[in-house]
Order: sequence, then C-alpha cells, then structure tokens
Amino acid sequence: MKAWIGLMSGTSMDGIDAILVSFNGQTIQVHATHTTAYPDDIRRRLVNLGQNRGTPDDVGELDHAVGSLFALAAETVIGKSGFPASSINAIGSHGQTLRHHPDSSAPFSLQIGDPTVITERTGITTVADFRRRDLAAGGQGAPLVPAFHKAFFSAEGESRCILNLGGIANITHLPAGANEPITGFDTGPANALMDAWCMDQTGRAFDEDGAWAEEGEINQALLSDLLSDAYFSRQPPKSTGTEKFNIEWIRTQLRRHPDLSGADVQRTLLELTAVSVAQQLPQSPGMTIFACGGGAKNRILMRALQRTCSPARLASTDDLGLDPQWVEPAAFAWLASQTLAGKPGNVPEVTGAEGKRILGAVYYA
Repeated sequence: MKAWIGLMSGTSMDGIDAILVSFNGQTIQVHATHTTAYPDDIRRRLVNLGQNRGTPDDVGELDHAVGSLFALAAETVIGKSGFPASSINAIGSHGQTLRHHPDSSAPFSLQIGDPTVITERTGITTVADFRRRDLAAGGQGAPLVPAFHKAFFSAEGESRCILNLGGIANITHLPAGANEPITGFDTGPANALMDAWCMDQTGRAFDEDGAWAEEGEINQALLSDLLSDAYFSRQPPKSTGTEKFNIEWIRTQLRRHPDLSGADVQRTLLELTAVSVAQQLPQSPGMTIFACGGGAKNRILMRALQRTCSPARLASTDDLGLDPQWVEPAAFAWLASQTLAGKPGNVPEVTGAEGKRILGAVYYA
C-alpha cells in the first residue's frame, strides 16, 4: 500500500494540518491526522509579513522556522499512524502563503516553509511549491484543489458543489454530466475578515462557533457597502487572499459606519461570506453543496449559508467520507502523488492556465 502525507496551513495562519492517507480508486483511507499549532510569536510574525510588515531577514528566518514546524507535524502524524517512515512515498507540502498576487504585472504567489528542512528532518521525499508552475502558464495558481475534488467527490448524474471555507472561500462545481467541464474559483472571504475583526476587537484568534456574531445584528447599509467591492462581481478565473481582505479593508469600509457595535460588525462580516458565496454559485437545479474547511464548524455561518444558498441543499464533506478539516491536506497529499507520477495537478478551466501542468518541485530524500 502506498501512503502519502499532506501538509497544509491556510490563510488563517493558525497552524499546520497534517494527514497520512492512502488512495484506492475513488476511496480515501485516512490513517492518522494531527494539527501543530503555530506558537504565538510565529503567528504574529507571519501575520505581519502577510501585510508587508517585515524584512528579508524575517522571510528567511520564518521560512526555516515554519519548515521545521511542518517537519514536526509530519513526524507527529507518522508517529500517530504507526507507519514506518520508509513506507511513505512522499510528503506534499502546500507551505504557508505570505502573499498571493496573480494579477500583478509580475504575477507571483509566495509560500514559505522550507521543503529541504522537511526532507532532511523526515528522510521522506517532499513535493512543494505547487502554485508557481500554474502561474507561469498564465493561471491564477489557485485554487488547486478542484482536481482533487473531481477525482474523489464527483458523481455522474449528480450536480455537486464543494465549498471550502478557509480564510478565503472557494467553490468547485462538479456537474452532473461526466463530460461537462468543472469550474471553480475564490468567491472572496470566508473566515479571514471575521478572524481579523475578532483579533482586533477581542484579542481572540477566531470567533468560536460564531458565538460573538450571534450576539449582533446584520447592518444592511454596511453589508451593501461590503458587497460593492469589485471582486465579487468579477468573472472567473479569479483568486484572492488576505493581502486584499484584511483588517485595513474592514476599517476602510467602517469609515461610513463609525457607530456600529463590534458584534454587529462581526455578524455583518459573517453575512458577507454567506451572501457572496450564494451570489456566485452556479445555477444548477438539484445541486448539493458540500462544505469543508474550518468554517464548516461555525454553526452560525452554516445556518446563514443554508438560508442564502437555498434551494440548494447544504451538507458537509463528512457525507462524502472525509472530515471537513482534512480535505485540503488530503488534496496536497494527492497532488504530490500526481507530481511523482508525472501527471498534471491543475485544472486550466479553473485557474486560467494555458494548459494542464505537472505541479511542484521535488526534493528527494
């Protein structure tokens, strides 16, 4: 049996999710999972770098430090699984995104978490730097998980939409017809703005289960201003990140609404996620939406999405056999397997790349 490790840390910058899996046809077998939290000082420095507050030395130091934490996450999940390291084919490491600018005059997407450190520490071949080849081919470099969604979550005769609720929300539409092209893109913020506002106002990294948002009320005037951002009406392919949707973006929007309570702002930011996702869903009768990512555990957000996305049915990837938290790490384990098999990992219809490309750089053990 071939086993693979996937390592993922998203735009929330809260820690590293590690999964040890094997793939058999359309079946994913999860052998072990683990989350390594970022120490507070590392997370603070990462957030600052993500907002262009830092030096080249900070980038270099954090590249090594984050690489060491990724290696620790891999070592821990191996220990939990009981698998010998020699039985693991490779590690697929997404890295930690600092900046994502696919639409600039010189497009780039910058992830850190030195893969050479991961390979040295674990003794396992590591595949990393997945996004840049797609960017070089004229694509957005994101989202990259739709190829994985298609491989494991599609079902002929059933229209499905995979909704990832990380810091940023993205959707993958898997049409009912086997020969119809899949589509996917970032719809905008999922948890990023709620997390940023929660940290700014309360000192907490996130609003657990949407409890603070539940205390507030939606302010329709603010919501209308938030939704007027051009990103939401832009046609795909498109992708975004916290370099756009961040605490400064919120503060700019609040200049016209200075007297709102913190809870009302939080509830309105949650509604922004729910409405912006719903407005950009494909029109597909009978479609089921399967949510994944950290936002799938936010009860208030899921309730809002059920309302805004109706009549589509809202479910969880749990119903497809994979816990919402582990979809993206599993995807990068699979992308590593694609790379080593010499197979493409992008979907040009999603990213806008000129064609299918083998993704990633390989660091052999």
